Amino acid sequence: MKNDSNDYVIRVLDSPLKVNASEWNALLAAQSPGEAANPFMRHEYLAALHESGSAGPDTGWTPCFVTLWQGNTLAGACPLYLKAHSYGEYVFDWAWANAYQQHGLDYYPKAVAAVPFTPVPGARLLARNPAERALLVQALLAWCGQEKLSSLHLLFTADEDVAACQEAGLMLRHTVQFHWKNNAYRNFDDFLTSLNQEKRKKIRQERRKVHDAGITFRWSLGKDISRADWDFFYRCYERTYYEHGNAPYLSRDFFQRMQDTMPENWLLFIAEHTADGGKPQPIAASLIAVSAAPTTEPTGANITSLTAYGRYWGALARVDCLHFEACYYQPLEWCITHGYLRFEGGAQGEHKMARALLPVKTTSAHWLAHPSFADAVERFLEREGAGIESYMDDLERRNPFKRAAPAAPA
Repeated sequence: MKNDSNDYVIRVLDSPLKVNASEWNALLAAQSPGEAANPFMRHEYLAALHESGSAGPDTGWTPCFVTLWQGNTLAGACPLYLKAHSYGEYVFDWAWANAYQQHGLDYYPKAVAAVPFTPVPGARLLARNPAERALLVQALLAWCGQEKLSSLHLLFTADEDVAACQEAGLMLRHTVQFHWKNNAYRNFDDFLTSLNQEKRKKIRQERRKVHDAGITFRWSLGKDISRADWDFFYRCYERTYYEHGNAPYLSRDFFQRMQDTMPENWLLFIAEHTADGGKPQPIAASLIAVSAAPTTEPTGANITSLTAYGRYWGALARVDCLHFEACYYQPLEWCITHGYLRFEGGAQGEHKMARALLPVKTTSAHWLAHPSFADAVERFLEREGAGIESYMDDLERRNPFKRAAPAAPA
């Protein structure tokens, strides 16, 4: 596919492995600083999903990576997948698929620009400038039309992507996630002091329950995570999925590739139980992604733009409040100590607000080929968008932080 503007060429590739890793990562590094540091858009991450079989044709994620070339230079790239279902996306369009089916139309296959199984906001349209990002959007739309697909969905997109998609006429859809911000806290107690009394008391009670149950934690970062600890983590992760009646999305081979190719982006917490003076036994694990290697010393007020991402957890034994300790309090305390600015708690979960993760609006962009369905979805999104705004207002009224004292009269 050729674009006449400055002799750009579009190539659609059936594997992320057909894109040079250094060129892809250089393009990622050219994005805005927050997007450039996102570990989930690294070539190593996408390649591991593919090579491990976690995201491939056999699991309903057929790669059709769209690339924009100017001569021999990679000017743009998008992780695009042909989907035979809507699992593993976290932006739910089951009702749209059902409506298509009820009218005798095929919704699947559809095209999805996303990181499989990863509801983390980030750049989906890697480009060197806005003009090339716009060309990339046009290439996506042209290819979807050529393939006679029902729809195109760009999930959890960065602001630059949203602007390009909106300019191209795509519809925007908003969802809510919960993120924590480090306000230059000196330590965890300093953080607790910023909360209202009810939430502060609740967190201390939950942490005390875990401590009184004989649970301690240790953490390892990057290459310090041993093979045995990776094995234990996967045992916990796998068990949690099976307990909910599902097979895990990600294979052990995927995590082995993470250990081999991008270990610096992983932080592991392991909960250990000690009974009757015996040897500590591991009973749970929480795996956190980090945007870059941390500083070795606490940074205090000199907070950087580093981000941690709550990702996977599992337990072999049930302990009251263990999930909150492993997935929130331990990571937040680590973030404070190591100067991380944000902790993203992932999709859904109002319970996260009680742990001081505040609502953040995320955006996806959508195109539907069928004009009548596109009109119906646009009307639906208008109503849903108004509901999201009302929901955000309601959540704000439940803010767990102390209210600022009213200003004294002049």
